[in-house]
Amino acid sequence: MFFKSKKVIGLDIGTSSIKLAEMDFSGKSATLLSFGFAPTPANSVAGGEIVDIGSVGIAIQSLLNEVKSKRKNVATAMWGTAVIVKKITIPRMDVKLIQDQIRFEAEQYIPFDINNISLAHHILSHSSSPDSMDILLIAAQNELVSQYTQVVELAGVKCGVLDVSGFALANAFELNYGKVNGQAVGILNFGASITNFVVIQNGEVIFCRDIPVGGANYTNEIHKAMGVTIQEAESLKLSAMSRRDVPDEVHSILSSTNEAVTEEIRSSLDFLSATTNGLVLHQCYYTGGSSSTSGLVETIGRVTGMQMQRFNPFLKVKANGKKFSPEYLEQISSFASVVTGLAIRNLGDS
Repeated sequence: MFFKSKKVIGLDIGTSSIKLAEMDFSGKSATLLSFGFAPTPANSVAGGEIVDIGSVGIAIQSLLNEVKSKRKNVATAMWGTAVIVKKITIPRMDVKLIQDQIRFEAEQYIPFDINNISLAHHILSHSSSPDSMDILLIAAQNELVSQYTQVVELAGVKCGVLDVSGFALANAFELNYGKVNGQAVGILNFGASITNFVVIQNGEVIFCRDIPVGGANYTNEIHKAMGVTIQEAESLKLSAMSRRDVPDEVHSILSSTNEAVTEEIRSSLDFLSATTNGLVLHQCYYTGGSSSTSGLVETIGRVTGMQMQRFNPFLKVKANGKKFSPEYLEQISSFASVVTGLAIRNLGDS
């Protein structure tokens, strides 16, 4: 699945940072060749949409120059409310007939103009009955697709693979942890403005959703409650996460926001259960820059009853010790899960 010839550069464009990774393979092992990390230009990415293509393109080009990659194709991923992944069930039919049926189904399930979306699907191998087929429907607004392809081309490379962040997480999980058979496993990737939530069962994604909560919630709550600027609120939040001294009020705000974020996670778990015949998750891996917020993971585990485990995107990945120290890999691991999943894609993958 992962180890073909046409290699790409993984590129993860987030609200607060842009990550770039280049990987190589030998047999069934992956090796990290290069990694780049830069802040996203202010106010240039919002809710998954690239609102300032020019400034983001320049930032990506600078990262590419920094890592000096000779590869000319990029694998990047969309996320946010303009991307929808939905599991549907249709009557069993010839594979050749599915494309037309999918378009009909999309008109019922996707809240976008059918003429303005890019549509894809994946047939799940395990269906609920012999007379039906479970299918993962993926839809993205054409405008969003255009934003991502434009920004990559502006940086001087080609968009060889356009993925979804949740699927990239699933790829990174399989690379490092293998296929977990018979048990559903969740992954939560806590970003600046969005938390990617994906559920994998028998090596397949069965649920994928972007929850509109992230690190910005904590910053905004500190900003509103304490009357400080957004920059000062961000600094207080980061100081608390680094165990530096901050006013007690900051810890109180973080704690109450943890409860609010956990409630959003719980709502998504309820939605998962309602759309998968009562599936209950017992194990969930967590990653993302905001996952280190004091008390967040503990609160989610307590409220939901899930066993929370840290996701290590470099668990089975080799790295040149002269170029990447263990300390550096540890430092970037929370930010690298999506970009690792993208870097193991290949040109021509579906």
